[in-house]
Amino acid sequence: MIKKALATAAALVALPIVAQAQTLQYPGFYISAEGGVNWMLNTTINFPNFGGGVNVQPNTGFAVGGSIGYDFVGPRVEVEGVFRSNTGNLNFAPVGFGNANLGFKNEQVAIMGNLFYDFNAGGVIVPYIGAGAGVAFINGFAGGGSSNSTQFAYQGILGVGWNINETVRLNLDGRYYGTTNPTVNNFGAGNVTYQNNNISIMASLQIKFGAPSVAPMPPAPPPVAATSFMVFFDWDRSNLSQQALNTIKQAAGAFKTKGNARITATGHTDTSGPEAYNMALSLRRANAVKDALVREGVPATAIAVIGRGESQPLVPTADGVREPQNRRVEIVIQ
Repeated sequence: MIKKALATAAALVALPIVAQAQTLQYPGFYISAEGGVNWMLNTTINFPNFGGGVNVQPNTGFAVGGSIGYDFVGPRVEVEGVFRSNTGNLNFAPVGFGNANLGFKNEQVAIMGNLFYDFNAGGVIVPYIGAGAGVAFINGFAGGGSSNSTQFAYQGILGVGWNINETVRLNLDGRYYGTTNPTVNNFGAGNVTYQNNNISIMASLQIKFGAPSVAPMPPAPPPVAATSFMVFFDWDRSNLSQQALNTIKQAAGAFKTKGNARITATGHTDTSGPEAYNMALSLRRANAVKDALVREGVPATAIAVIGRGESQPLVPTADGVREPQNRRVEIVIQ
């Protein structure tokens, strides 16, 4: 099974804390700051008035930026802005002028929409892949001329993340980044064009917002009679059906008749999907039930919310089975 293989890989790199894997990543917004080195690949500049191409040997440059995104626990989407800067030397040997340093420089700001997928999402070590597309605003200098241009930009990303805790994550990745060909307006050389292909190594610090508060394990119940209700959900859903709303209304009525009572809403999932995703899904289901109970007049302070993920099935099944009886929230009033 894919899920078991991912769990085994996580154990090899973080065995002492593998038990925490379900709690290190959850759905929510994040921001990140990033920086690194950028290598613009050797390219040829087309100088129309000088009879052909001039070789460019770029120097190592730098890249800095940041992003804002949303983590779905597995897939992630973000909007990113990155500034890259490279200088280089022009080699005029191909057109008969030998070597010359005429101050080639390439500066660009890229605004990208990125899509990522985290493997072992929720674990300590999280490999990931990604791709992005967007727009680049390029300021090019070549042969004494300069101009600004707007180009289509694209990138592919391969990296690994370290979930320090539920809020802080460090990432290190390698990127191939490129754009359509910029143009530099040069009075003597004509419209100078060149290719803009880059390899970057980037490190980033990511901060997650809105960590869900998971209720601690409830204490042993007091020796009083408890009343329980159960609502069920469609596969991979946390919205409430009309039947579920009717059951919740009955539970709210039972709460009101008990007077000084407490409610525990415990969410569960079936065994299909990754464990970390199922943990987050069970919490969303339990919180949906809590919100409905509050609308029925139950004080929010009287409700404890717990997510059990796929760990306590009502009907035992093999891994990956979509069992309707296991997609539930148990409401206990005592």
